[in-house]
Amino acid sequence: MKSFSNSRLAQRVGAADAIANWLAPARARWRALGERERRGIVIAAWLLGLLLLWMLALAPALRTTRAAPAQLDRLDSQLQQMQRQAGETRELRALPSLGNAQSAAALRAATEELGAAARLQVSADRATLTLLAGIDGEQLRDWLAEARSAARARPLEANLTRGPQGYTGSIVVALPSGGTQ
Repeated sequence: MKSFSNSRLAQRVGAADAIANWLAPARARWRALGERERRGIVIAAWLLGLLLLWMLALAPALRTTRAAPAQLDRLDSQLQQMQRQAGETRELRALPSLGNAQSAAALRAATEELGAAARLQVSADRATLTLLAGIDGEQLRDWLAEARSAARARPLEANLTRGPQGYTGSIVVALPSGGTQ
């Protein structure tokens, strides 16, 4: 055990000697400088240290504190949106279940509002809305909202293409499995 400690001590002393030998020319050069040159180097080193402190510690912290209010506002609005969606989900879950027939009737009524530009095909527990002509985004959003709230259908698949006149394609929704009433 003593030999291990002595060898470690010898390694440390050897490392210290190597560092001292490496620094010896720098120390000799420092002593050879005049007082004015030493003072200039010390001031330059302090300025470099302050610059590094600013760049590595203070500037990023200041940037973070400046960006924090905007980020908090954005996160707060996201939280409010999520809370609204959670409330809407609770409301939809609290509604009595619909049968496929009632759900399909609600989807047909919503599709009639789109006019001849859309066609609805209902089969068992799914319905497919085919958009034949361009439907604008607001009409599509309203149909999806009606499908979700009145028909309690969930979108499963959407294959939409946006053109100059609006959206064309198809949307597949799942009807609720409440049975037929």
